[in-house]
Amino acid sequence: MKYIFDNDLHIHSQLSLCSGNPEQTPERILQYAKENGVKTLCLTDHFWDETVPGASGWYAKQNSTWISAWGEMPKDDEVRFLFGVETDMDKFMTVGMAKENYDKYDFVVIPTTHLHMMDFTLNPEDNSIESRAELWVKRLDALLSKDIPFHKIGIAHLACRLIKGGLDDSAYVKILDLIKDEDMERLFTKAAKLGCGIELNQSDMALRVGEEESVLRMFRIAKKCGCKFYCGSDAHSPGYFDNTKRIMERAIDLLDLCEDDKFHI
Repeated sequence: MKYIFDNDLHIHSQLSLCSGNPEQTPERILQYAKENGVKTLCLTDHFWDETVPGASGWYAKQNSTWISAWGEMPKDDEVRFLFGVETDMDKFMTVGMAKENYDKYDFVVIPTTHLHMMDFTLNPEDNSIESRAELWVKRLDALLSKDIPFHKIGIAHLACRLIKGGLDDSAYVKILDLIKDEDMERLFTKAAKLGCGIELNQSDMALRVGEEESVLRMFRIAKKCGCKFYCGSDAHSPGYFDNTKRIMERAIDLLDLCEDDKFHI
């Protein structure tokens, strides 16, 4: 049976500092779900655990008190609305969540591709196409080696354009193409065994002409290795919701995903 777009496990509210949109509330997010047949939602505002040293100035404010300001998520008979977070991993491969605190959240999204945060996720010398490709491998490998509850972990936007940071726009595809198939196969085989989810991110899947195969290659390899996939609009404002269903269903078709390929929390 074909993969049904009925989940969105990576969404931000106005509490994420990169959003700040007053219309991006849990109630508006629930409305989007009901209008688009989404049965499982997860709010994942940006977060760095205040008990973990090393938060950047941007992350420091987004602690447990900050992200909990909404209280409980809205209740609905048709939609399962979960409370999670999007944390990060710094240049020392420290994840911004204390081991004992994972149980406080339904789902934890962790990106390894935020390579636009100079001096936080990477060093100034890591500013070449070759070093960015090496970091894609090194950072994902480091995350998959952590002692964390992978059954409730999502690996976010692995084809994120932020891997190019301040480099020229053409660097994006060049970085993706430099990542070797064998490295992807090794890492995705490990991810499949650990049981984490691999994200189909809306921005990643809004494929630009000429970039399709470079982006989709990693997800095809992940599927071959037995990984499970979830959807993430990564919405920061209601405007993101206009195209989510179309983009996700196109990605599902291009990757030929079925229900057996779906990640479940």
